Amino acid sequence: MNQVDRIRLGLAVAVAKTVTAVVRLLNLGAASVLPGAIARRFHSKLLSLLCEQVKQGVILVVGTNGKTTTSLLLRTILENQGLKVAHNDTGANLINGLVTALLNNTNLIGQLTVDYAILEVDENIVSLLLKECQPRIILGLNLFRDQLDRYGEVDTISQLWLRAFALLPPNTTVILNADDPTLSHLGQQLSQKVRYFGLSEPDLYLEEIPHAVDSIYCPNCGYTLDYQGIYLSHLGDFNCPSCGFTKSKTAFSSKAWPQILVGVYNKYNTLAAGLVAQELGIEMAHIFDSIKDFRAAFGRSEELTIDGKNIRILLSKNPVGMNEIIRTVNDLKVTEKASITLMVLNDRIPDGTDVSWIWDVDTEKLINLGGTLIVSGDRVYDMALRLVYSQETLTNHQNSVKLIVKEDLKEAIKTALTLTPSNGTLHIIPTYSAMLEVRGILIGRQIL
Repeated sequence: MNQVDRIRLGLAVAVAKTVTAVVRLLNLGAASVLPGAIARRFHSKLLSLLCEQVKQGVILVVGTNGKTTTSLLLRTILENQGLKVAHNDTGANLINGLVTALLNNTNLIGQLTVDYAILEVDENIVSLLLKECQPRIILGLNLFRDQLDRYGEVDTISQLWLRAFALLPPNTTVILNADDPTLSHLGQQLSQKVRYFGLSEPDLYLEEIPHAVDSIYCPNCGYTLDYQGIYLSHLGDFNCPSCGFTKSKTAFSSKAWPQILVGVYNKYNTLAAGLVAQELGIEMAHIFDSIKDFRAAFGRSEELTIDGKNIRILLSKNPVGMNEIIRTVNDLKVTEKASITLMVLNDRIPDGTDVSWIWDVDTEKLINLGGTLIVSGDRVYDMALRLVYSQETLTNHQNSVKLIVKEDLKEAIKTALTLTPSNGTLHIIPTYSAMLEVRGILIGRQIL
């Protein structure tokens, strides 16, 4: 780095840290994006300069669902080994958010003293990011339809990823979900080192293919895939009877792996973080110990106790995610004797402005178990209508459902808590911005 770059870097860092201090002092937010946006005006190559300083390498976590939970678990494993980690833990996963997270870990002259940087990355900017950052590991979790008004279809994203990944140095490691046909096929096209994680537990198969399935056609020839079983959406054990494409071989069997967070989707997150940690040379015993003591990130299977009542917040932002949340809630209702569920649907920028995706969700399964459903949010009547249609389409009405509509979110939460028995659990299923509002109401402050 020449003298001019050092001066510009120092100026960018000083400005960013000043902006961060002012924003937090005035309680204007978490300062997770603005400092990076302003700092980049002082040095256009700031992201590259910061990534180059990470001692043992940058780890990119990409995919539609599970980035935050997986990243936090991986960070926990690394920190338990005494390693220092930079991480965009506020969820700001665009370029300015990544820069801000790295700047938070520099000293006043821009020196970054961390062993690893774990960066959760929006799937739509992966190609752009790889022009400025050479990661040690890229972890690809899954690809589902999510906010079609922003991203487009799964195939579009996967082709962008393939072209970007193919240009990476040969010493880059790519870790992918073998159960996702799109990612499994992507990995088979790469010359870099590729390792796979996935489930090997047929007892977790779904009884039928969900409506929100995205990619049941062979990514190689377009023929319909033959599934031995599906774990969620289009993730499962598959092969193509036409061209012979089949699921990639996983690094290990999932059966022996511990899991503390609820849901099949969190089993995937656990395996993904564990495989990255293994790739970094951490012993399995240490990985398992970290998993057993892990606690969820805010809003992702997060558990709270309010007024002596248990609350579990389960973020849901697309059809696949909500289907898995419903599956988990139904399983938990049986074991925990919980009968109260609050659903909060917003249509703001972080959620995606098109809420038609709720019609791809199998809400009939939530209705079928009975109990009380409370709905709220900016699009409360859209959610209520979807649930009413779900009830009308069911032929089995043994389990009656009480539907309560509350426009005001505070009133909805108050009602839900009042109806939740002292020994029961209230499940809250919100979209992203709704989750932030819910937490703000419950614990008295926003996360962002």
